[in-house]
Amino acid sequence: MALSISNAFTTIFDQEVKQAYQATRKLAGLVRERNAQGASTVKFPKLGKGSATVRTPQSDVTPLNVTHSNVSATMTDYIAAEYTDIFQQSHVNFNERQELVQLVGNAIGRRMDQVVIDALDACTPATVANSVGGANTDMNVAKIREAAKKLNANNVPSGDRVLLMHANSLNALLGEDKATSFDFETGRALMSGSISSYMGFSIVTLGDMDEGGLTIDGSSDRVAYAFHKNALGLGMSMNQQSRVDYIAEKTSFLVASMFSAGAVAVEDGTAGGIVKITCRES
Repeated sequence: MALSISNAFTTIFDQEVKQAYQATRKLAGLVRERNAQGASTVKFPKLGKGSATVRTPQSDVTPLNVTHSNVSATMTDYIAAEYTDIFQQSHVNFNERQELVQLVGNAIGRRMDQVVIDALDACTPATVANSVGGANTDMNVAKIREAAKKLNANNVPSGDRVLLMHANSLNALLGEDKATSFDFETGRALMSGSISSYMGFSIVTLGDMDEGGLTIDGSSDRVAYAFHKNALGLGMSMNQQSRVDYIAEKTSFLVASMFSAGAVAVEDGTAGGIVKITCRES
């Protein structure tokens, strides 16, 4: 009886968690993703640059001799789990399964985003100081322009650019007329309380996260990142999956959702597709 209930519960729970997970994860589809089931590391190839040469009739072609290299993302296993006691279920007047779906889905979504943030923190990108746009300033239009300038100088494609910032940085940006005024921007930023895109960037905003989130130091300098989708690689050796098992010793169902993944900067450095922006929070 318990096993059959568990099997039915697993099917429903897994689908609901996937829906919650996809809804709460902010960076889904915004980085290069690769599924590699069963792998302990995932390699992302990198190709060097080449220049065309003048063609002389009847001469041998000159090969570009493009350099080949790769970067590796190491897989780490993650799980979000909780027990649901069959006796306690009879003593509450709410649907505990639905509550656990939201709890586990949110945990999985935040952790997957943190895997990407950790890769950003580990790279050595071009930088925009907190002095841009004014001494010790938070996010402003001048910082976004400078980040775009650095990407443009590196010939980073204009599409698929992302600007990842903390909610406090968004609040500072909303206080700047150039970001919200109809004289400069056609979007109704102040009416919606958010900015979804600006200067070619898709803007993603994160709040505080128990997993770490966007780092802030003792001087209240918070990091933000501008990057191109192909500059970051996310490998998944086990995509998100959920299961429910009846644990007789605990007279409870153990509901769990898990995945195995790792991320790495593919194109960083001063000539890469990632820019680190420092914002001084007030």
